[in-house]
Amino acid sequence: MKIISQEEVIEAVARLAIEANVDLPPEVEKALRDARQKEVSPTGKMALSILLENARLAREAGLPICQDTGVAVIFVRLGQEICLQGDLYEAINRGIARGYSQGRLRPSVADPLTRKNTGDNTPAIIHLELAPGEDLTISLLPKGCGSENMSAIRMLPPSVGKAGIIDFVVETVSRAGANPCPPVTVGVGLGGDFELAALMAKRALLRPLGSRNPRTDVALLEETILEKINALGIGPLGLGGRQTALSVNIETAPCHIASLPVAVNIQCHAARLKEVSL
Repeated sequence: MKIISQEEVIEAVARLAIEANVDLPPEVEKALRDARQKEVSPTGKMALSILLENARLAREAGLPICQDTGVAVIFVRLGQEICLQGDLYEAINRGIARGYSQGRLRPSVADPLTRKNTGDNTPAIIHLELAPGEDLTISLLPKGCGSENMSAIRMLPPSVGKAGIIDFVVETVSRAGANPCPPVTVGVGLGGDFELAALMAKRALLRPLGSRNPRTDVALLEETILEKINALGIGPLGLGGRQTALSVNIETAPCHIASLPVAVNIQCHAARLKEVSL
């Protein structure tokens, strides 16, 4: 049985917090370069060039890609054959506090009523999943609220079918306009119930850009929605053009026969994500 100390978790999470905010994943930069090539609007091309230059400078200078360093959303897969010393939730939160302090990252978490900042970006939002084996995998998604605030969920009647699903997702991105700093990644949770749909929409953002759902019919739905979103004309940073979204990622789960939950979670052009396995 593998033994993992609390300090190992703290240090890993601290490192993830800094790296996620400074170093944009290579596949995201590639998607932005591809979008620049495809963009028909000169202003849109210029905006994409600025975003790529910003990502390069952030990496070289060790500075955050965006001043909004986000709420720390953590997805954990915990192997059932691991002996974890100490409290996992405490370790993750201590790692977030350490990382945001060492990286001089803006703490953005506040009490919902008093609006008093907690000062260290804790507590993180932690989703824990048990898995077979001896691996502890931690994924950190700093979620800025220019995009998060544009999220939506709707309990649709099943009678609306695929057309109703498409209309709701496209309508949500259209209503968001420039607010989430496009080109965006659109996470969609389809099915389950009210809370599972929202969780799947966010989990969908963990998928590498350019990947497709293994189900053929769902992959086709992803491509159809992406095409319709890019026909809206919102463009990079809302300045017009055809590159409004880089990807639409859909996750599904069975649902009640009388219900069709659909959740949309939007990620901005800085699709920040880092992962570590201990």
